[in-house]
Amino acid sequence: MYLFYFVLSSIPYFLAALFIVNMVIAFTIIFLERKNPSATLAWIMILFLLPVVGILFYFLFSQNLSRKKIFQLTRYEEEIINTSLQTQIQEMKDGEYSFTTRSAKYWKDMIRLNQVYGQAYFTQDNKIEILTDGQHMLRKLLNDIRGAQNTINIQYFIIKNDVIGRILIKSLTKKVKQGIEVRLLIDAMGGRQLSRRTPCIKEFVSAGGHVSFFFPPKLKFLNLKLNYRNHRKIVVIDGEIGYIGGFNIGKEYVGKKKKFGYWRDTHLKVLGGCVQDINARFLMDWRFASKEKLILSEAYYSDIIKEGCTGVQIVSSGPDGGKSQIKRSYMKVITSATKNIYIQTPYFVPDNSILECLKMAAQSGVDVRLMIPCMPDHMFVYWATYAYAGELIKSGAKVFVYDKGFLHAKTMVADGEVASIGSANFDVRSFRLNFEANAFIFDEKEARKMQKIFEKDMKDCHELTKKLYMERGLKIKFKESVARLLTDIL
Repeated sequence: MYLFYFVLSSIPYFLAALFIVNMVIAFTIIFLERKNPSATLAWIMILFLLPVVGILFYFLFSQNLSRKKIFQLTRYEEEIINTSLQTQIQEMKDGEYSFTTRSAKYWKDMIRLNQVYGQAYFTQDNKIEILTDGQHMLRKLLNDIRGAQNTINIQYFIIKNDVIGRILIKSLTKKVKQGIEVRLLIDAMGGRQLSRRTPCIKEFVSAGGHVSFFFPPKLKFLNLKLNYRNHRKIVVIDGEIGYIGGFNIGKEYVGKKKKFGYWRDTHLKVLGGCVQDINARFLMDWRFASKEKLILSEAYYSDIIKEGCTGVQIVSSGPDGGKSQIKRSYMKVITSATKNIYIQTPYFVPDNSILECLKMAAQSGVDVRLMIPCMPDHMFVYWATYAYAGELIKSGAKVFVYDKGFLHAKTMVADGEVASIGSANFDVRSFRLNFEANAFIFDEKEARKMQKIFEKDMKDCHELTKKLYMERGLKIKFKESVARLLTDIL
């Protein structure tokens, strides 16, 4: 009885303490973190409608990294990069730069945007191969790993501790035993099934391999950093062969998980100058995560294999530094397209700027087509995707729902001239909260391939027409409304 009265009498003090904590967090969000207005309002609403849950959500999802530049370059490295970029920009401006493809010349203003805003160097000696099947991609990757002669730099958001993940790590271990230098970088949240104590990782490290985890938890089994994940999926072998795209490593990504069925994703295998840019991206991530004192210019680079003439820019973005490089590139493509824009994404939760650009394009007569999955792997994100897709439909765009399995591809192609393949989704998380990397391709031949792949995928879709969308029930409308309220924290 005494305990009951003690608990009862403590309630006012608990509520007062809760109110003070909420006020402190609200003050921090408004005056110190300076989030965008919609995100600020969303957080304040959650804090005061769900006090205890709201505080927990805040510490899990709302760390502010936007004013911290975590990938530091030395003065010498900055000088090399800036000099190379400025020389290339000036040559293009003066008309002294000879483009190898018509689309690169036509889209040179976008190339300049990526140079100036994204510090992305343009290379046009590349040969690319578009990979859309997980098993095919994995076979090629493992074959190239087996053929490595000097170095393997490999980075994934997710490597599962399953038969597929272990096959990859064992193949890396075998190369380490042959004397090849192997660096393996895994996001600590996405790769949470693995640790230095996992048998296959222990064997890899014991053999001489190097492994590091991006943003590991400070507490052993509690990672409070659910945001700011390294979502990139990049591989560089011998400084000559590069991989970049959307595939992770695990059973589901090769279609071996019943829940998802066939896993439809898109990845690139590349040869050429852009491999050095992919390698530089890896090495900067590795240097931050591992604290290894690498000098980028002294790291292993091979002579460039000049086998093609495809123009490529590797554009990376993240929450550090306050820029949205990939989002800005997406916007440039959308606002410059005159014929068509085809987009594949598993999560369509755009901010207002991207959404308005797409609506404006559709209303201007551009054939805007969006392809999304038929099933959720994140429930709230799925219903938010459905809600925003509905807005596009009302503006004249066409939305297709992929029925064959799970669509995880993050691609865009416009006018059969320019395309993007990478890790960035069309959502707030990719634009503001995660570290991403995309290849922007300036080659009409490769862009038309992408367009044909999209059209082929349409055969495995049903169209979400305006009539079908308007007939959705009250339950679905309620889910959409709740999901949209949480858009800025999803």
